This record gives sequence, C-alpha cells and structure tokens, in this order.
Amino acid sequence: MKRIFIDEAKCDGCKNCVLACMQAHRKDGGSIYDLDLTNPENESRNHIVMKGNGHYAPIFCRHCDQPECVMSCMSGALVKDEESGHVYYDEEKCGSCFMCVMNCPYGVLKADTTTKTKVIKCDFCFDHDSEPSCVKACPTKAIYVKEVE
Repeated sequence: MKRIFIDEAKCDGCKNCVLACMQAHRKDGGSIYDLDLTNPENESRNHIVMKGNGHYAPIFCRHCDQPECVMSCMSGALVKDEESGHVYYDEEKCGSCFMCVMNCPYGVLKADTTTKTKVIKCDFCFDHDSEPSCVKACPTKAIYVKEVE
C-alpha cells in the first residue's frame, strides 16, 4: 500500500502542497490563477503548521494502520480499505458528530468551515492522478509517496 510521508527537515513552508490540494478539489474547475483562497468551498485537506522550534510541519492524513477516526465513526462514513490501506470518507453517511475529528491523533481531520456538517480529510487524490497533487507540487520533496507493507 502507498502512504504519504513527510521529511520535516526539507519543508520550507512554501504551502505549494496546500494550494495544489485546493486546486485539485475545487468544484468550478478553473485554473490555479483564479483560485479564490478565501472561498470556504476551496478548503485544503492538508495544512502547514509552524512548530515551536521555528520549523514547518506539513500535516496530512496518514491513513493509519489502526485508524482511530474509523474506530470512532458511529455512522460508518469513514472506512478503511484493507487492500489499499486508505481511509475513505463518505459524506452522505456522515452524521456530523465529529468524533473522528476529536480522535485523530495527528489533528488532521477538521469540520468544513462553511456548513460544519462534513469532515475535511485528505483523500490521497483517489480520483485524480496516480500521485497526490500535494506530492507533485512540493519543490523540496519534503512530501513523498512510499510503498509500505
């Protein structure tokens, strides 16, 4: 199975990964040049934080081996695919209890800022190219995909 890995030492905080994620998931299909960064419909599924030591840390869904978000999801909206190892989110099944948000040990999941009715979660660009948009956009290769067992 493939997972996204992070080399924090290489991250310079450029946020190319965040913009690429926003562009990949925008609903109007426009170009990156007219991407409205203030539009809550264009939320990124990843983010960059600055740690106490002044270094940047990209935050992504890690599609955990034992995903606490899946274990705490009472509606069945989050499901781990055993073959690929990816955690899928079904917005239609979500009960908006946000137990998954509270139980994510990495602080990755969040409620959408518009309606507060769905979870914003990295989807590994399942329905896009073979490589996630954020990985392709990282100029320092701080974010990369690796095959794990």
